[in-house]
Amino acid sequence: AMLELAQSLILNEEALNSLPENKRPVFIYEWLCFLNKVLVAAQKNDIRECQPRIVEQLMQQVQYGPGPPIRTLIGRNLATLFSVGDPFPLFNTVNRCNEVLKSKDETAKLATVVVIGALYERLGRLVGRSYEDTVQLLLKMLKNGDSQMRFEIMFTFEHIINGLGSAGNNIHREIFKLAKTYICDRAMPVRSAAAMVLIIKIL
Repeated sequence: AMLELAQSLILNEEALNSLPENKRPVFIYEWLCFLNKVLVAAQKNDIRECQPRIVEQLMQQVQYGPGPPIRTLIGRNLATLFSVGDPFPLFNTVNRCNEVLKSKDETAKLATVVVIGALYERLGRLVGRSYEDTVQLLLKMLKNGDSQMRFEIMFTFEHIINGLGSAGNNIHREIFKLAKTYICDRAMPVRSAAAMVLIIKIL
């Protein structure tokens, strides 16, 4: 019955907070899965009222540095929200993500890299000039990141290049140059993610 309370557009924070700490991720996951199903079929009018609140709640979850399934769903839901609903807050959301990338919190940064990838993949052309900041921050993080971080950043670069298209030509060269060096990375997933970035260049 508790999980039924997770099935609402706006996260039921009262129900969430009444749960023991170890049960909360399951509740969050249920909510995100519900959102993922409902938002795709929603009309702009259905979500106009609650969009700012949902964006706020999703961004709040990013700060907690969630694991792979949750952070992937957060990114997907944010991208769908801005596609179906009002795209205007996207700019502000990307700038908030950029702020998290400047922080010291590694788990929040990792989740944010994934979210950024989802936003750029779907909405890259709507992001404006924020992408320049995003790319510079990611390039800087790449140098000191562990293998998981390096992989996610490379993967996000692929999304950024695809999402921006020719609008991002001025930064593509920088990304491609870097991807060449990561073809020899110690970690296999990073090597293959770097290869995927370079394949875009060939195509």
